[in-house]
Amino acid sequence: MTPLQTIQFQLTPEDNAALANLCGWQSEHLSQLELRLGVEINHLGFQFSVTGLADRLVKTEQLIRDLYQQAHNESLDPSQIHLALQAIGCFEDQVVEPTQKLIKTRKKVIKTRNANQSNYIQSVEDCDVSFGIGPAGTGKTYLAVATAVAALESEQVRRIILTRPAVEAGEKLGFLPGDLSQKVDPYLRPLFDALFEMLGFETVERLIEKQVIEIAPLAFMRGRTLNDSFMILDEAQNTTVEQMKMFLTRIGFGSKAVVTGDITQCDLPKHQKSGLRHVIEVLEGVPDIGFTFYQSQDVVRHQLVQKIVQAYDQFDRRKERP
Repeated sequence: MTPLQTIQFQLTPEDNAALANLCGWQSEHLSQLELRLGVEINHLGFQFSVTGLADRLVKTEQLIRDLYQQAHNESLDPSQIHLALQAIGCFEDQVVEPTQKLIKTRKKVIKTRNANQSNYIQSVEDCDVSFGIGPAGTGKTYLAVATAVAALESEQVRRIILTRPAVEAGEKLGFLPGDLSQKVDPYLRPLFDALFEMLGFETVERLIEKQVIEIAPLAFMRGRTLNDSFMILDEAQNTTVEQMKMFLTRIGFGSKAVVTGDITQCDLPKHQKSGLRHVIEVLEGVPDIGFTFYQSQDVVRHQLVQKIVQAYDQFDRRKERP
């Protein structure tokens, strides 16, 4: 049995408010670190001791020091502790040190939270067409909207076009009550929520009225060429091959297109091939087109969401075995 070891260290400069912020209510943040890293953490004031396997001790000490510095400037909560654990690679043997990227909008600054998110934003900046593919909770849609808002505010584009295919979970627009806006709203709610957070409700409403922001079902894109626009196709796993081709060929001069989706969550009839699956085969490796593939460890929602995604991935892999 591998013997446990103990290290001790002092946090400086001493700041009682930052220490309380680091530890959390009833030391919940330290308990979270203990559970996830498999160590025991004790402290008397600013003097800390960590007991555990040798390969965990240095990682734990550095994480506590980093969080203590962060605690001087912002209020910590369990979600931030979770993200900090992801950043040091507590799910993998390799330590991940992503280059964080910032997306600046008027109301807030959005920071990427892992290496794949940073790669995704770099791809959007560098390529005219970018794909973000992976499970729910990885920030694909949110970051795409944030990048679009930043591009609009910096006058890189003149308008934002947000669209989703109108077939999800077996429902079709024709069978839903209400006029077009009422039918479309439930499908596009995640896009609205991100816009409201970054621009505010009144600004979003005004920009929609001026058609600076356009939110519509994918079918309404047909026959158009969109110049100086930032186009986002969300839930792209539910596009047909023809719909995906139609969307990508709408891009005009001075425009960017971002496509997001999860190929494991397709709601199309079984006989139809997903346009997202097909486009990976067709366009991967084509210049000026970028692909970012997220994994379950990139999930930045509640820790349980990540475990659920991993469990489904493992189940699907078992089903595929002969």
